[in-house]
Amino acid sequence: MSQLFWLSDEQWAQLEPHLPKNQPGARRVDDRRVISGIIHVLRTGCRWCDCPAAYGPSTTIYNRFNRWSRRRFWTSLVEALAASGAVTKSMAIDSTYVKAHRSAHGGSHMTEGRGRTFQAIGKSRGGQTTKIHILTDTLGRPHTLVLTAGNASDMTGADLLLPRMPRVRYLIADKGYDADRLRKALRHRGTVPVIPGRTNRKRKVAYDRKRYGNRHLVENAFCRLKDFRRAATRYDKLAANFLSAVALAAVIAFWM
Repeated sequence: MSQLFWLSDEQWAQLEPHLPKNQPGARRVDDRRVISGIIHVLRTGCRWCDCPAAYGPSTTIYNRFNRWSRRRFWTSLVEALAASGAVTKSMAIDSTYVKAHRSAHGGSHMTEGRGRTFQAIGKSRGGQTTKIHILTDTLGRPHTLVLTAGNASDMTGADLLLPRMPRVRYLIADKGYDADRLRKALRHRGTVPVIPGRTNRKRKVAYDRKRYGNRHLVENAFCRLKDFRRAATRYDKLAANFLSAVALAAVIAFWM
């Protein structure tokens, strides 16, 4: 059996004030035990039905995760912690591919637009994948997360993230975000783009090379998120549930 995970007293003290209160229905079973069980599943990548009995019935563990996912609780938790503690003089933006396991297929396929589906799975060079787009703060902690299909461009993710970005002095990004419209939008917000130009640009783009060196922090963030096996591989059929898994991984890895 994999080593059990339990929220420490310090972690629980940070998390408990954000939990839903005064919910209708029967009294909830031990929140700390159930959430520890959810995190165990995310870390080990096991099936929900294989969650160790020490956390209680596996159906309770899954139902709690699924129910709060539908309410956007897990993603809202990241945003609440970030809003209260993020250091945002500068931010970095990037994306990463996550391979969709065969068990992730078969969800609803309501079209959002050409080449994308509601469940954020698309064919890319890595096969059927989902793309995680994030904004990180000055310390490399995830501030905002969104999903797209794996065949979506980085600029598609930027369009989704930019309206949710707080006022910052600098935005650091790689060449994949070298677009005149993004640079214009950032300057309109009072943000200096720290983005190198593509090699095919006719005119070279000036950018702060020293500050650009901090871009590794967003790469480090993806590495830490992928220590959680259910964030490194997508097993969830529903995009909302996979985003919730990534959000909870971010809470534990960076904000607790």
